[in-house]
Amino acid sequence: MRSMRPLSITLAVVLLGGPTLSLHTGQNAKPIPPAPVYFPAGAIWTQDISGAPVSPQSSTIIDWLAGAGGWGSGAIHIDFSIRVLEAKASTPWVPFKPSEHFYLPDSDLTKTFPLPTGGGAEGHAGYKCPTAQEDCHVIVVDRVRQKLYETWGATFDGNALQATILAIWDLKRIYPLSGRGLQCSSADAAGFPIAPLLFNADELARGHIDHAIRFILPNDRIRAGVFVPPATHAGGPKGPKNAPPYGIHLRLKASYNVFQLKPAAQVVARAMQKYGIYLADGGNEALTAQSDADTQIKYADVGFGSNDLRALKVTDFEVLDFMPPIRLTYDCERNP
Repeated sequence: MRSMRPLSITLAVVLLGGPTLSLHTGQNAKPIPPAPVYFPAGAIWTQDISGAPVSPQSSTIIDWLAGAGGWGSGAIHIDFSIRVLEAKASTPWVPFKPSEHFYLPDSDLTKTFPLPTGGGAEGHAGYKCPTAQEDCHVIVVDRVRQKLYETWGATFDGNALQATILAIWDLKRIYPLSGRGLQCSSADAAGFPIAPLLFNADELARGHIDHAIRFILPNDRIRAGVFVPPATHAGGPKGPKNAPPYGIHLRLKASYNVFQLKPAAQVVARAMQKYGIYLADGGNEALTAQSDADTQIKYADVGFGSNDLRALKVTDFEVLDFMPPIRLTYDCERNP
């Protein structure tokens, strides 16, 4: 068997575009797939906010968060456990059954669910979730029907997929600031879609991420009892009034020198400056990147690891202006 030439990565500085990563393997070059598109142009997750106004409360919120310990683990750590699976024409559909504590009216009802062969729930090689205490997201994109299926608390027993929450997003639709409905959850506590806010190794290899990014904080560092649009819901926030509320939109300061980061990390940092990061859920791992189990390029190919953004402190960010907080009631009213 002919040995493969080793993969090398070069950094090219492009005028106005910043650094881009190029993969070179000679005859064994890995093709980089086109950027994933989830919603039409104009969706809030793909808006350039590099010139958006800063909130008058920005310094107060950032200073409080820094004093409370900053990111959940003290520094940005990246979790790579959530898979985004693509349904094909050959993908089997299995029965779907609501779990014992199924969220209604927050969830969507369906009789069947696309379950790609060889896929798996968050953090697991297969679709069986061992305990009810795990998030076990199962996320599937069906581009033929233009639907995004996102579940939380999912497990497959060999006959049917069960989940505590099922959100089915219409990929042809630009959702309003009220999302799927005010006070309504999704597979993420803020009511957001998850997949469109995850970056992946293919995007790092391409040299640009064209959307906002999901981030999370511990519940005691999220303002209690409220959320701000585009969030439509909150989990169990317990923080004081100076804490950031669910749905808050942060932007990495334009003055931050991204060139002090590794090349692949620079790509993420530039997206944080152009599109920002949205507070989507409660937990300790600040960022979630898509698992590379289902991407052409792997994180090792671009030299990107779980600690490569640790240099980013909460004080390197600013809070964008936001609408008045909405009191959390959990009384979900679904949009038509």
